[in-house]
Amino acid sequence: MTTFDKREEGFEKQFAHDEELKFKSVARRNRLIGLWAAQKLGISGPEADAYAKEVVAAEFGDGGGVFQKLRKDFDDKGVTASDHQIRRTMEELMTAAVAQIKAK
Repeated sequence: MTTFDKREEGFEKQFAHDEELKFKSVARRNRLIGLWAAQKLGISGPEADAYAKEVVAAEFGDGGGVFQKLRKDFDDKGVTASDHQIRRTMEELMTAAVAQIKAK
C-alpha cells in the first residue's frame, strides 16, 4: 500500500466518522428540540417523549422537516414563537447535542 493509498484511506475513515457524528448530532438535536417544543405546547411525561420522537421522524418525512413541523404545531395550538426563536433554539440545541455526543 502506497503512502497515497494510506492517506486516501485515512480521509475516507475521517469522512465516515464526521458523517456519523453529524447524523447522531442532528438526531439528538431533534429530540431536544422536540422536548423543548413539547414543554411550550403544554405536553409532559410520556406524551412529551412521544412528541419528541415525532419531531425526530419529521426530519425524514414529507412534511418539510423539523422546523416546518414545529411551526405548524405552534400555529395550530396558538403558541407564540417567532421563526427566529425556533431557529435560534435549534442552533443552540445543535451545539448542546454535539457536545453531548462528543462527551461519550
